[in-house]
Amino acid sequence: MSTDARRVLTVGHSPDADDAFMFFALAKGKVTIDGYDGVEHVMEDIESLNHRARQGDLDVTAISAAVYPIVADKYRIMACGASVGRDYGPILIANRRATTDDLAGKRIGVPGTYTTAYLLLRLYMPAPFQPVMLPFERIMEAVASKEVDAGVIIHEGQLTWADRGFEKVLDLGGAWMKDTKLPIPLGLDVIHRRLGAARHERITKAMEASIRYARANEDEAIGYALEFGRGIERETCRRFVRMYVNDDTVNMGAEGKKALELLYERASERGILPALPEDPGTHSPLLDIVGLK
Repeated sequence: MSTDARRVLTVGHSPDADDAFMFFALAKGKVTIDGYDGVEHVMEDIESLNHRARQGDLDVTAISAAVYPIVADKYRIMACGASVGRDYGPILIANRRATTDDLAGKRIGVPGTYTTAYLLLRLYMPAPFQPVMLPFERIMEAVASKEVDAGVIIHEGQLTWADRGFEKVLDLGGAWMKDTKLPIPLGLDVIHRRLGAARHERITKAMEASIRYARANEDEAIGYALEFGRGIERETCRRFVRMYVNDDTVNMGAEGKKALELLYERASERGILPALPEDPGTHSPLLDIVGLK
């Protein structure tokens, strides 16, 4: 937790190429935050950050979009920093050609209880299945070894699954776009309510500036991101970063907010997520976004 004495902002994000790319300018001091002496980067996998967000110990953190209704009492969403897919997203893969009907009752590897990938799978699988929670980096291995019958892949795996001989069962982001005509917000950056509105605005502007700096200095930021890319080649890293650090990441806008509202509404109706808490002032769902344009 940051204190006025230290003036250090604690920022949680995954050690994945897209997150590293976004935070490059803050990590290297290219962008600073007025009122803070520095930033303490807490790097953990996204499911660990989802669990930490429930405790509320970090000032700013990346989370899966699916966990926000559970932490909305502690955090506000930042309009920048979202990982948004337009007609693409997590992919359900198998060793052989299969349909979602073929996977009824089967074991499916998923990258965490609170991930948006798991939420989308529950929305678009027509029949019950057996979820098997696995670290995301183990899912392709588990599918290949038949430990599970299928698996949902995220991160760079979305670009490398075909090269490893897997078959695509369903692109969950594509299914969402076809169904709703909206992008799918997969990950969000959120900021703790305890910091207060003035700091929320200041920190969000700095985060947006960090994203803009990385996009304007792509080669330099890609070089930094490659340190966290789990051995992927430079151009694969560039493709992945461009997928998830885009105009929607700079600011999700009204369309991004609408997509989140619909995602949470559908998940609540299906009993997958609790309803968003109520805003005590307006008595409407508390979808609170800092810096929305």
